[in-house]
Amino acid sequence: MPRKKHVRSEDTKRDILAAAGELFTTKGYDAVTMREIATKAGCSHTTIYIYFEDKEALLNELSMPSLLELKQTIRELMRVQEEPEHVLKRISLLFIRFCLLNRNMYRIFFEVKSVRVDETEPEMEINQIRIQLFAELMQAVRDCTGLKEGSERLLACTRIYFYMLHGIVGTYQYSAETADELMQRLSDTFNESFDVLLLGFREKNQSDQ
Repeated sequence: MPRKKHVRSEDTKRDILAAAGELFTTKGYDAVTMREIATKAGCSHTTIYIYFEDKEALLNELSMPSLLELKQTIRELMRVQEEPEHVLKRISLLFIRFCLLNRNMYRIFFEVKSVRVDETEPEMEINQIRIQLFAELMQAVRDCTGLKEGSERLLACTRIYFYMLHGIVGTYQYSAETADELMQRLSDTFNESFDVLLLGFREKNQSDQ
């Protein structure tokens, strides 16, 4: 009997998460209520609070496993002994593919309840991971440009680079092509975009000196 109860409990939690993910992506995080999520999941509005304290708890549960896996993979790439440009390109392509594979959720992963990337003590766990991911990207950009660690210029260049990555993902968010089809067809173009942006950073930095 306890085993069956545990299975039902896990099923209910899974249903709540699925309902939250669908509603967040279709209606927007701010517009969705816990009561709506409960109704869609087929449970009462009181039952949902047994599993999740609030929408922020749901956001964390939906996002953290994927973001932690992405962070771990990026850190492994950062340890590879290759030219800095190659490492940055591999990280960039990994990020684009990750977002295209999760195109229905990527704005949830990276934008909902987000804070500034230079926030020192974010309260939400998801924002801690987002900032750590940005820090890894910033280190990769620093390795390619030689910009001073902790400088405003390095922060600005990394933000610009991040804008480009999100722009690429946003362009193909509603494409009928799969992530693998898009990556196969456009990886050369993406790599050229990385080269051009890095070249622009270096030339701008030299002209400012």
